[in-house]
Amino acid sequence: MTIITLTTDFGERDGYVGVMKGVIWGIAPQARFADLSHLITPQNITEGALVLGRAWHYFPAGTIHLAIVAPGVGTQRRALAARIGGHFFVGPDNGLCTPMVMHAHSQGWPVAYFHLDRPEFWLPDPSSVFHGRDIFSPVAARLANGTPVDQLGSAIQDPVLFRLAQPQRIPEGWQAEVTQVDHFGDLSINLTPEHLQGSAVERIEISGEIVQHLVKTFADARPGELVALFDSDNHLSICEANGSAAVRLGASVGTRVRVILKPGGEK
Repeated sequence: MTIITLTTDFGERDGYVGVMKGVIWGIAPQARFADLSHLITPQNITEGALVLGRAWHYFPAGTIHLAIVAPGVGTQRRALAARIGGHFFVGPDNGLCTPMVMHAHSQGWPVAYFHLDRPEFWLPDPSSVFHGRDIFSPVAARLANGTPVDQLGSAIQDPVLFRLAQPQRIPEGWQAEVTQVDHFGDLSINLTPEHLQGSAVERIEISGEIVQHLVKTFADARPGELVALFDSDNHLSICEANGSAAVRLGASVGTRVRVILKPGGEK
């Protein structure tokens, strides 16, 4: 059985995701689904890319990652399939696969891209506003049935990829930013232990508040206390124990964060 992950900004109220699954099952009844998220902020391509980028590598080789956050639906924006290492991506050519590609390049894995320009693999008479149903789902189903990806479209060399926000070194430490806000209101920052290189954090400044406690787990904090920890993806995260740091700080994706290190490289 082939696994197909789904990442969209379609929400959970309407039937869009269910219809896509129905189309896929009609072509590849053996397909199994893993819903990563359907609550991506509408039209937020970067958020969709980061959610997919933190999850895809936990799936076995051969998994098809179907991702749709498509403010450009119905325009000249290309439909894309990609073979990334042993995985496949299907979705709009707007940068959603950027973290997957960056990881593959860092590992030396082969990557190949294909413009989905062969209508015989789509549903008939595709809508100009629902490519997820009419183009991407049928293509994902064909992949699940074993159709080689290079038969589904023309090879291209210029997919849309974007530069992910990187933390900047400053004299006192690092200038970073919030890259994800989860269901609990925890704020994930684009800073990892590799950036700190063993240096100890003195304090974190965000939205006019100072976070001074770096803990190992949520239970190390008092209820209502703002703390920082390294989350399950090893990114620095700001949390409010038994609360929402996002609500308390009025923070969202893109909010600037200053991470001040202890002087002299203290551990």
